[in-house]
Amino acid sequence: MNKSVPLGADLSRALFAADLVEGLSAAPKATPPKWFYDAEGSRLFGEITRLPEYYPTRTETALLRRIGPEIARAVGPDRSVVEFGSGSADKAALLLAALNRPAGYVCVEIDPGAARATAAEVARRFPGLPTRGVAGDFTNLKAQPAAAHATHRLGFFPGSTIGNFDPPEAATLLSDMREHLGRGAQLLLGVDLVKDAATLEAAYDDAAGVTAAFNLNLLVRANRELGAGFDLDAFAHEARWNAEASRIEMHLRALQPTSATIDGESFRFAPGETIHTESSYKYTPEGVAALAERGGWRTKQLWTDPKGWFALALLGA
Repeated sequence: MNKSVPLGADLSRALFAADLVEGLSAAPKATPPKWFYDAEGSRLFGEITRLPEYYPTRTETALLRRIGPEIARAVGPDRSVVEFGSGSADKAALLLAALNRPAGYVCVEIDPGAARATAAEVARRFPGLPTRGVAGDFTNLKAQPAAAHATHRLGFFPGSTIGNFDPPEAATLLSDMREHLGRGAQLLLGVDLVKDAATLEAAYDDAAGVTAAFNLNLLVRANRELGAGFDLDAFAHEARWNAEASRIEMHLRALQPTSATIDGESFRFAPGETIHTESSYKYTPEGVAALAERGGWRTKQLWTDPKGWFALALLGA
């Protein structure tokens, strides 16, 4: 398995600054959600996954545990697993334990610390399994060499992270994953399904304020790494369901006139103006199949939990 070029500190800063300048120059202002995940962002997201309101992680984990043998039969033996945006080793460990003779494991994670920690934990749980953590941006797979291995690969993209991308971008990402994984590849994709607005909004605006801290940490990171000078008290977390677009939106809303500066570019915020920091699209099972097809995959099998809240789809190239 080849290791891709990691994101060095200088390159990471430059990309972070460029994305924020571009996003804050747009109308309306928006930033890519991948920059949530510095060390503190990764820690806070770990807390979010354990909150009572945040159903996706526990629902997907229970589903993965229940259908593990079915996945193994559908996937076949000797697959090398490539996980995109791992965050932690827990779901990968469930998948690897279910598979028949897994041949290796690679995690691609933008936070170098999380990439190392996930790979180390998988190696601890599965002694002798070839394991590698790659510090890289899975949204730019064309810039990374494929993780070459003698066996066919099984991509693993859990957590409904695909929902963070607008549908055309999601289809492009799935197409890039298909090319990256190579001939004969399969992809196990986690997708959050449409449900009532109250459940969705509570999952992204918890009573303990952990999601708010996670959202605001983007500005903390910009201050620390870019010297942006955001007044943290001038912004508040907001989550809302956009039924027309079938997505939850997270925003940082300006409470008063304020400004910030990134690489010499000044950005002003009027009271009530927001930075759109994340979208989380929710799909129907039919929508999952259509998205997969636009990305060049076919849906081999789709499983849901008993409530129909979450889906795991096995795609074939």
